[in-house]
Amino acid sequence: MRSLAAVLMLALPVAAEVSPDRARTLEHLVIQDCGSCHGMTMKGGLGRPLTEDALKHADRVGLALIVLDGVPGTAMPPWRPLITEDEALWIADYLKGETR
Repeated sequence: MRSLAAVLMLALPVAAEVSPDRARTLEHLVIQDCGSCHGMTMKGGLGRPLTEDALKHADRVGLALIVLDGVPGTAMPPWRPLITEDEALWIADYLKGETR
């Protein structure tokens, strides 16, 4: 039987394809919307820290799924109605410092 992570890796694209204009919009979304709970410097607040150091061992697909589907029972909302899977992967990469 395949592990859940392997199945999820097949469900999301390997490379996050996002145009430069959309990347600027997503960066603004991360700073403003994510920053409202995770702190404007992403060092934590209502939500956990989202710094590169805090996420260095985090799986990008797992992060993208959290962005897309939120975390039930917490203040983390699902963003799937507003962003694509590629965009969620771009955000995961951005948070990990892999898009800059």
